[in-house]
Amino acid sequence: MCTGADCGRPDFSRRGFLTAATVAGVTTLGPVSFATAAEGQTWTKVITGHFDPGTPDFAYLPVQVPPGANQISAVYGYDKPTVPSGTPGNVCDLGVFDARGIALGGAGFRGWSGGFRDRFSISGTEATPGYLPGEIMPGTWHIVLGPYTVAPGGMDYWVEVTLTYGPPGAAYQPNYPPARAKGRGRAWYRGDCHLHTVYSDGRRLPAEVAAGAREAKLDFITSTDHNTSSSHGVWGKFAGDDLLIMLGEEVTTRNGHWLALGLRPGQFVEWRYRSRDHALPEYQRDVHRSGGLCVAAHPYCPWVACNFKFGYTGFDAIEVWNGPWTWDDEAAVAEWDAKLVAAARGGDRWLPAMGNSDAHNPGNVIGLPQNVVLADALSRDAILAGLRAGRTWIAESAAVDLSFVATGPRGRSAGIGERLGVTGGDRVAVRLDVTGVPNGTVRLITDEGQILQQSLPASGSGTVTWLTTPDVSAYVRAEVRHPQADGTPGAPALSPGLNFGAMAALTNPIFLGR
Repeated sequence: MCTGADCGRPDFSRRGFLTAATVAGVTTLGPVSFATAAEGQTWTKVITGHFDPGTPDFAYLPVQVPPGANQISAVYGYDKPTVPSGTPGNVCDLGVFDARGIALGGAGFRGWSGGFRDRFSISGTEATPGYLPGEIMPGTWHIVLGPYTVAPGGMDYWVEVTLTYGPPGAAYQPNYPPARAKGRGRAWYRGDCHLHTVYSDGRRLPAEVAAGAREAKLDFITSTDHNTSSSHGVWGKFAGDDLLIMLGEEVTTRNGHWLALGLRPGQFVEWRYRSRDHALPEYQRDVHRSGGLCVAAHPYCPWVACNFKFGYTGFDAIEVWNGPWTWDDEAAVAEWDAKLVAAARGGDRWLPAMGNSDAHNPGNVIGLPQNVVLADALSRDAILAGLRAGRTWIAESAAVDLSFVATGPRGRSAGIGERLGVTGGDRVAVRLDVTGVPNGTVRLITDEGQILQQSLPASGSGTVTWLTTPDVSAYVRAEVRHPQADGTPGAPALSPGLNFGAMAALTNPIFLGR
C-alpha cells in the first residue's frame, strides 16, 4: 500500500528533503515517518534529493519505524551524467542502522552494500547479503547514503523505503565456523586472509570460495567482506577438518583499507572515519581485545580512497602482495623493507609481511598469493599467533615451496621471523632451498639491499647458500622471482620498468645478532 503523493518513482524537479544539518562530515536529511498499519499491509515512501560536489562522506536519512513492522526494505538510485575524461562521475554507497543509533562503533549497524547493490531488505528471519537479519525494532532507523564521488554538476538521488507489517517470524539462526580444524600439529599451514563473497562486492557464494580454497590446497581462509559481518553466520557448514575458516572484515574507509582478522562471531568493526579524525586506534583496540590482527591492506592501491593514509602505528602486519604481482606490490615491498631497516636500527617492533589474493570474482585466483604460516595447530589462535610473530612466508601457489634457515656457531639456528642470537663477529651460514619456480631468480636482501642473486635451473629446484655476520647484516630475507618477459633474470638497475619478474615467493626476515 502506498501513501498517495509519495507513490511511484521520483520526480527530480521536486526536492522533498534537503539537508537539515551538516556536522563533522555527516549530513542528516529530513525524517520519513510511517504510521502503524494492519498485518499484511505495506507502505512505501519515496524521497528525493541532491548532493553537491564536496558533500560530506555520509548522509543519514531518518526513518520512523512504528510498532508492528516486520520488514524494512529500501531501493535507491542516482543520476550518472557523462563527465569529461579523468573526472570522477557519480558513485553512491548504501547501508542502514537500526533504532539503536548511528554512533561510531555502536550497536546500531544492520548492513552495508556499498555501491554493489541498489536495494536491501531486512526481516527477523533473513536479509539481503551484506545486511543483518533480526528484530525490526520500533524507533528511528537511518538509511545511510555514501556519496563516494560526485560529478561536477552534483548528484540527484532517490530512495524508496517500504515497511511491511505482520508478526516477526522465526528468528535467524547463525551457523558460525569452529575455531579449530584437525591440522597436523606444529607445521607449516597455507592460507588466504583476504577474500570476498556476495555478502559485499564479490560474485562468489561462500560455498564457491570454500571450494576454491580446497582446490588451491589451502588449510585456512579468512572471510573479509567490506564493512560488514553479515557473512559470519553462514560459514559453519563450509568449514571442515581440512579447512579452518576464520572471520574478519575489510575495513573500507575513505583513506584506505585494512583487514580485521580473527574477529569474534558477528563482531563488526567501524569504518566511518578518515585519518584526520584520529578514530582508528579505538577500533584497532577492539580487534586486539578480541585476539585478532590489524593488517594494512594493499597500501599503494591507486583507486579513489584505496591508497593507505593512516600510517602503520597499531598494525600487526602489512599486506605487501595483493593478487597478481603488479607495480603497487613492488612499491609496498620497498616501503616494508625500509621499515625493517628502521626497526633493526632502533629496536622497534617490526611488521611482518603478508600476501593475499583479495579475490572477488570467478576470474580471480583464490590463494594467489597465500601465506605459509608456522603454527602449533590449525586453529584460529595458533594461526594468528604465527602471523603476528612473522613466522610466515608468501607463495604464489601451493606449487611453490621453500625453507630458509640461518645457522651460527655450535649449531644454533633460526628460521623465518626469528632471531639468531649470536655475537657481532660470529659467522652465520644462510641457506635457502626452493622448489617450483623454473628458471627463477633468487635474491637475498639485507639492510644493505640485495647482496646475492642466483638463478634456478629449469627444474625450478635449487639451493642457495651465503655467509655473513651480524656486524654486516642486521637481517636477511629472500625473494624468488620469475624470469622477466624476455626470459632474463633481471638485475638491480635504474630503468623505466620493473627490474625483476613477478614474485613467486617472499620471506619475512631472519634477524641476526643479540
